[in-house]
Amino acid sequence: MRGLRRRPTASLFVRLLVFAAATVLAAQAISVFMLFKLPPPLPDFYRLTEVEYALKGLKQSAGERQPLLLLRQDKPPSPILDTRFMPIIRARIARDLQVPVADIVIAADYGPLADRRVFRTLRSKFAQQGGDEESFLIAPFEIGVRQADGSWLVVQPQRAFGLNPYEQGVLLWFALSTLVVAPLAYLFAWWLAAPIRLLACAAERLGRDPQAPPLDVKGSEEVAMAVTAFNDMQARLRRYVEERTAMVGAVAHDLRTPLTRLRFRIEAAPDEQRAKMVTDIEQMEEMIAATMAFVRDASRPGTRTRLELSSLLESLCDEMAETGVDTDVDQRGEKLVINGDPLALRRLFTNVLENAVKFGERARARVFREHDYAVVEIADNGPGISPAEIERVFEPFYRGEPSRSRKTGGIGLGLAVVRSVARGHGGDVLLVNRPGGGLTVRVLLPLQS
Repeated sequence: MRGLRRRPTASLFVRLLVFAAATVLAAQAISVFMLFKLPPPLPDFYRLTEVEYALKGLKQSAGERQPLLLLRQDKPPSPILDTRFMPIIRARIARDLQVPVADIVIAADYGPLADRRVFRTLRSKFAQQGGDEESFLIAPFEIGVRQADGSWLVVQPQRAFGLNPYEQGVLLWFALSTLVVAPLAYLFAWWLAAPIRLLACAAERLGRDPQAPPLDVKGSEEVAMAVTAFNDMQARLRRYVEERTAMVGAVAHDLRTPLTRLRFRIEAAPDEQRAKMVTDIEQMEEMIAATMAFVRDASRPGTRTRLELSSLLESLCDEMAETGVDTDVDQRGEKLVINGDPLALRRLFTNVLENAVKFGERARARVFREHDYAVVEIADNGPGISPAEIERVFEPFYRGEPSRSRKTGGIGLGLAVVRSVARGHGGDVLLVNRPGGGLTVRVLLPLQS
């Protein structure tokens, strides 16, 4: 696997770094373009004469600006920051209104954190119009005048609700930018996740089909390393299973030679002992034959094809019904298709149906869907299985039937074959005791993708 050559590609780290850098550059480009195409508008500003008219209770048209509100309150406005122009403005308002300067309070943010470019722009504009640079105020601000009764008349611009046109333009621009960048981000994420998604699907496929072919080594450097390691793991698992299976088959085959010698040696034994010895040897040969058949079937890679489970069960039940046994399939079952080995699945369901008839006198099967699995339930009317033996009956050569008779108990490989075939297809087998008596065998097999 490590000898496979592949086209060199950039590592996952490099891809992420390039995408992050491209995203930052795109964001910077959008911001610069927005600054040039959407310059911030000038804030609302008011001449001192407009403020003085408002303090006198006279209303004037504000145009596109927020109107000035006249309020009466018990406390003066709280001065936020002061500048060198505030004493001049206070003195001018006090002179025009003919009130002491101490009775004038101005609350405005003209400090070092304010945008000085706005002030310079407005002063230049007023200077071009022949006005004084200290003859205006920029919103937001509050100007309070103390009255004779101790209360305060306060003028302030009405607070705006919602977003102004400039803010709406900024939000619209960012929304459009997001719509442009989102598809590119989605495609990039899909491009990065595709090899990882393929690796996850391969791991799932390995559980359903151990003989599945290895993956192609492609993608980024990190993904290629993971795919190579996965292919190596799959090959090692396959070799491990094949070696253990071959070893068990060889041991079972070699045991036939000493059993044959024993057959010749017991010919000289007394008749009473010889009959018992022959019975034991026959039982051992039967177990060895069953073991070799189990190993042969487990090591043979079956061809997977599309199968419809209801039809398969109906054919098996019809064949068994011809021999006089009571088997039936629920005709209302769903027509579910899976990808499986026909011979192995026939052996699986044959073993389950024969056990149901042997221990429960009858077998009733039905097929239905449960999430992503096809479920085959085969129920009988037997005594069921004790909870302590529900898992042990799947062990090879374990027989829950107490008589130890080969005619009633078998070899003890039937359910072991059932679980081995089901798990080899990515499914499983469960045994459930029915409340009214009897046992239900649930076979879960993954549906065709």
